[in-house]
Amino acid sequence: MPDSTGYSAGEPPESVPLPVLSPVPSPENTAQLKRVLEAVLLSSQQPLSVSELRKIFVEEISIDVLRVLLDELRGEWAERPLELLQLASGWRFRTRAEFLPYLERLNPEKPPKYSRAVLETLAIIAYRQPVTRGDIEDIRGVTVSTQIIKVLEERGWIDVVGHRDTPGRPALLATTKKFLDDLGLRSVTELPPLEMMNQSLELADAQH
Repeated sequence: MPDSTGYSAGEPPESVPLPVLSPVPSPENTAQLKRVLEAVLLSSQQPLSVSELRKIFVEEISIDVLRVLLDELRGEWAERPLELLQLASGWRFRTRAEFLPYLERLNPEKPPKYSRAVLETLAIIAYRQPVTRGDIEDIRGVTVSTQIIKVLEERGWIDVVGHRDTPGRPALLATTKKFLDDLGLRSVTELPPLEMMNQSLELADAQH
């Protein structure tokens, strides 16, 4: 006999599915998934890792599937003014270099020019890392000023990653993920030829 709840004794009530509280849609097909990824990446100012991108979906998506979708999305943007890049910190859209002169007409402020000493120091750290200031001075044959190291640290391109086990325990310097992101790279194994680094960094500054 039904009780006050409307259910007969011994008959459990049917479970009622809880509503999905997340404002993120749950796409049902590949095209919708890519459009969601596209919207999120276009809205982000920073690279997003695969693990971060997985969080935007209500339904769980495997890392392998997500990487395939990102590769497909990168291909779809191959002929557009923006390009989708996989960087050290994750994925992001970036204006292609050939369109930067047009953007500079809206904002004619030129990116900073780095001195030869700064670029040489950065190159030594990038290609020989981890290194100490003493190592850099031995290679360059001149004293490395504190200001040069400060410039590179403030730009977020180098950081202290440890200390050498020698008298005085000098700091070991290495490049950061941000440095690779600004160059459009995934790892130090993709570093460009030395003569191309200055141009690449100037393009990075122009896009900030």
